Amino acid sequence: MMKIDLNSDLGESLGAWSMGDDAAMLEIVSSANVACGFHAGDPAGILTTLHAAATRGVTVGAHVAYPDLAGFGRRNMDVASADLVADVIYQIGALQGLAAAAGTTVRYVKPHGALYNTIAQDARQAKDVITAIRAIDPSLVLVALAGAPLVDWARDAGLRVVAEAFADRAYTPSGALVSRREKGAVLHDPELIAQRMARLVREGVVEAIDGSLVAIQADSICVHGDSPDAVAIARQLRSRFEQDGISITAFAALAG
Repeated sequence: MMKIDLNSDLGESLGAWSMGDDAAMLEIVSSANVACGFHAGDPAGILTTLHAAATRGVTVGAHVAYPDLAGFGRRNMDVASADLVADVIYQIGALQGLAAAAGTTVRYVKPHGALYNTIAQDARQAKDVITAIRAIDPSLVLVALAGAPLVDWARDAGLRVVAEAFADRAYTPSGALVSRREKGAVLHDPELIAQRMARLVREGVVEAIDGSLVAIQADSICVHGDSPDAVAIARQLRSRFEQDGISITAFAALAG
């Protein structure tokens, strides 16, 4: 049976600002990328999400980011190496403490937003994130953009890496994500998205924004939790995968 991990970005509500529907998403996904307070999330809300993930048996990962609450972690930052290493260690450590209190553990790290996109290509910042993970817990899995140089850099450094595709994002012919500033970068039709991702799992290809086919080998698929269509998309994905005999299984759980 074919297997795929389905993940979503959760724990992103902040005080009176509500973001996403964590309870609904946790009934669907197999892995939860939980905010660590730098781009979103407050301790009480994060802890609530972690309790819910533990109850439902959903695997937890640290969704680390630049210190950018105002920009939701989507603004590029040229952070000094010493600061970036410490920032990532700090975030993972904070989530590990909350996770322990909730009866679960942090199994992987998935950078968020601008940090995710930057380290996919930027060797210096990528090395800093890799260094931070190895310093706090080298057994943690790193989730990285499928096809990005970061995948090989992290593996060469001894980390286990899981390549990721995005259900609700358009791709360029080269396999990169279309910038959110461009028209058509974010997809909203649950049925279309489900068709695209089922094909990706079966054939290892996805249709790019220009209509060409791009080869993408991914072990995890992300649905952004902050999208208004997130729950509908995730439900349609799960339904389509089940119809096609594709098992939704957390990649970190398979690692033992």
